Amino acid sequence: MRICPRSGTPSYASGMTSKTKAALRACDGAGGSDWPTVGIGGARVSGYTLLPWLLLGLGAFSNLVQGETPNPWIGGIGLLTFNSLYVYVVFRAFVPVTRTALSTRLALLAMAAVTCGLAGVYGGSWVAFFPLLGLATGAVLRGPHLAKIAIGLAVLGGVLTGLKDGEAAASVGYGTFLSTMVTAAILSLTETVRELRSAREELARNAVAEERLRFSRDLHDLLGHTLSVIVVKSEAARRLARRDVDAALEQVGDIEAVGRQALTEIREAVTGYREGSLATELDRARSALTAAAMEPVVRQSGPPLSARTEALLGWVVREAVTNTIRHSAATACTIAVDGTADRVRLRITDDGAGPAPGVGGTGLKGLTERLAAAGGSLVAGEGPEGGFEVRAELPTADEAPAPVISAP
Repeated sequence: MRICPRSGTPSYASGMTSKTKAALRACDGAGGSDWPTVGIGGARVSGYTLLPWLLLGLGAFSNLVQGETPNPWIGGIGLLTFNSLYVYVVFRAFVPVTRTALSTRLALLAMAAVTCGLAGVYGGSWVAFFPLLGLATGAVLRGPHLAKIAIGLAVLGGVLTGLKDGEAAASVGYGTFLSTMVTAAILSLTETVRELRSAREELARNAVAEERLRFSRDLHDLLGHTLSVIVVKSEAARRLARRDVDAALEQVGDIEAVGRQALTEIREAVTGYREGSLATELDRARSALTAAAMEPVVRQSGPPLSARTEALLGWVVREAVTNTIRHSAATACTIAVDGTADRVRLRITDDGAGPAPGVGGTGLKGLTERLAAAGGSLVAGEGPEGGFEVRAELPTADEAPAPVISAP
């Protein structure tokens, strides 16, 4: 048994199809990331990642400490306000709910106002807050309109810088635009990677669930039919034991053969390589019906069938005959397989009453889904002349994609 490291879903590798194994390999290789951190290439990105960029404001802080800034109290309050808003915004930018919240957008607008005020009043090192504003904007606003916003911030930063220091206007404008766009691109990419990993893990879980369903249905069909045959032949052996020992021993030998064949089929089903044969199922159906004191009539005509079509029709024969033996109280059963160049039709009828309401499992429902996925159909109900009838139809050639089995 293997367990997906992310989902914790156990699975049995020996009974898996190649599709399921590939999905589990993807699950094993998926990393995973949880909010408020996202990751790419094994690295984690969070609000702490954007904090070191506050060092761009060291020049303004140095001017403030050295007394080179007029009205230092205003500058100090402005510096503290900007840093506080920056930390508040960048940490909320990594949580989808808070990133789109009105409070985050208002805090970003307040940052823009403080940045414009400080740059317009002091200039010099204080214009370095524009690239920081671009970082925060790129972290919060990601969408089709971001480029226009980035251009607007770049122009605003360049103009205010030009009014105080014309030489740095182009650098500040370019730095603001670049910081806005690059930050948004990197964080959008990390979110995309996180979503892809989550989708891959979900696909792996669905594949495991599908494989479990396939496996359970195979076991249901295998064991239901086999045990019914064993029960019927055991009853026949018990009836014959007193008056015809040789006939009873023949029935016991059939029971042994059926049991051995069931073990082989279960092993093959577990390893995922079981291939049904329509001819084999028809022979078994004839033997089981005879042992149940029913008169079997089996007819088959038409061109050769693909392996997949034979396997599906074999399951239908197995399930229908099992239901006939268990529930119908019939005296005769007819199995007819008629094929053409395009379609093959299977019709199983008996003269019994069919399953009573509430009797029986999900075998026919599961087979209906399997045949529908293969481009065919299955109908079960009262026959036109009484009794119970099962009709199945499939393409002669294997044209449809592999069936996807969903939960009943």
